[in-house]
Amino acid sequence: MRALVTGGGGFIGKAIVTALRARGDEVRTLARGAYPALDALGCTIFRGDLADVSAVLHAAEGCDVVFHVAAKAGVWGPREEFERTNVLGTDHVITACVAGAVPKLVFTSSPSVAHAGGDLEGVDARHPYPPEDAYAADYPRTKAIAEKRVRAANGRTLAGGVGRLATVSLRPHLVWGPGDNHLVPRIVQRARAGRLRIVGDGHARVDSTYIDNAVEAHLAAADALTDRGPLGGNAYFVSNGEPLPIGVLINRIVGAAGLPPVTRHVPYRVAWAAGAVSELVYRALGREEEPLMTRFVAEQLATAHWFDIAPCARDFDWTPRVSIDEGMERLALWLRERPAAGENAKR
Repeated sequence: MRALVTGGGGFIGKAIVTALRARGDEVRTLARGAYPALDALGCTIFRGDLADVSAVLHAAEGCDVVFHVAAKAGVWGPREEFERTNVLGTDHVITACVAGAVPKLVFTSSPSVAHAGGDLEGVDARHPYPPEDAYAADYPRTKAIAEKRVRAANGRTLAGGVGRLATVSLRPHLVWGPGDNHLVPRIVQRARAGRLRIVGDGHARVDSTYIDNAVEAHLAAADALTDRGPLGGNAYFVSNGEPLPIGVLINRIVGAAGLPPVTRHVPYRVAWAAGAVSELVYRALGREEEPLMTRFVAEQLATAHWFDIAPCARDFDWTPRVSIDEGMERLALWLRERPAAGENAKR
């Protein structure tokens, strides 16, 4: 199989590239910078930007599948940057699939597209999207727009009439594990600095996903995907299927780094209000760095969000293979071998 992985230099993207190469697939990625680690894996790197449709067309030409992983992530930043990467970039990926007769598109979405600030307990992808003005950050708002467009593109006739495009959207939740350059480093960094607090009572249960499980879900979905099968045009929550109280999950990660548990709490209403004020101040001052707290982060840390992953087993024969316990052991080993890994958080 010849695959294009957008965002191949990121945590999930690189892990997908590695898994594809390990099974003998030909892999290329579209990136703005150089990634020696991808070169070493035998991945062909196309230099370009998702906002440049010609670059995306060139990278996707002749592929059998596109894994669209690249995104503008985070909870802070100019709205136009989220629009440019997450919406326009996804439009260009869809265009490239249709024009290049690429039959399969696997889109890495986010469970936050279904979150409007309240609890989500045991829901599947039939749960409705919130109104656009209900999102507390541009990331989930633009990812929801992109996901809707990917789902709507299922069944579009490919150039030359050679078939129809099949699309599927996966929503992996809180992906962590060795190689993480976002979630784990931020938690560990704040814990080491004594600035980590549990919002609310810490009892709200949340799902998370070990990196290998997220990757295997992507490959299984791609292999099973057809425009007329059960996957075509649908979305699926992906997780370990082991929801934990948020306070427990945070302290499992902190413990993997060899740090004492976090015991300090901040009331949800205080955190939410602090986030709202911080957002107003940062916008007024034009500050680019992310506030320590935002409304979206407060909501994510204080509400339940765990999901029904049974549709994954039903429709593309995927269930998580690595448990949280085993994953935490692997994470602890990785952090011990790379002490700086828990400190280099990317914003």
